[in-house]
Amino acid sequence: MHNIEPFYNWIDDYNAAEDELSPFYGRDYNAFSYTHAIYDHYIHPQWDHFGSETLFLKILYTDYEAGYTIIEFLGEWNDAIANDVMTFKQEVADLLIDAGVTRFILIGENILNFHVSDDVYYEDWFGDLEDGWIVALNFREHVLEEMKAGNLDYYINFGGELDDLSWRKYHPRQLFALVDSLISKRLLP
Repeated sequence: MHNIEPFYNWIDDYNAAEDELSPFYGRDYNAFSYTHAIYDHYIHPQWDHFGSETLFLKILYTDYEAGYTIIEFLGEWNDAIANDVMTFKQEVADLLIDAGVTRFILIGENILNFHVSDDVYYEDWFGDLEDGWIVALNFREHVLEEMKAGNLDYYINFGGELDDLSWRKYHPRQLFALVDSLISKRLLP
C-alpha cells in the first residue's frame, strides 16, 4: 500500500497545505518517512490523516468560488465500528461547507472496503449542502453494494458513468463541469 500515491498532476493548481481554508493548511510532509499505516500496511506519506484509523484522504482540488472540491480516498471506510463518516464530516466536510463548498466529488477507487452503519451523518451532510450534491466516483462494486444496502444512494450519487470515469485525463475544472453535467441530467424531471 505504500506505493499507492495520491494523484499529483493538479498540485500546481491547488495544494491543500497552502490553502488557508483547508483543514490541512500548513501540513508538512516528509517524503522519506512512512508514519501512517492502515492495519499493518504503511501508506505513502502524502496521504492526509483526518482522524480515522483506517481511512485517509487527499484534497486534490477545491474551488471556493465555484463551490466544489475533489477528494481522493485510501483505505477502509468503516462506519460500523469507527463512524468514519462522522469524523470526515466534522473534521473535513464541515470546514469546507463553512467556506462555501456545496458539491463534493469523492474518488473511491482506493477504498478497499466499506462497512455501513446508519445514514444519519450522510443525511446531515447532504442537508447542509442546500442545492449541492455528493458524488462517489469510481468506487469499487462491492463498496457500492454496501452503500446501496445502507440506503446511502439517497444522499450520494453513484452509478452509470460515475462508476468508471477516466478522471485523471481532465483538468479539475473540466472534471467538475463533466460531473455537474451528469448530475444535472439525473435531476431533470
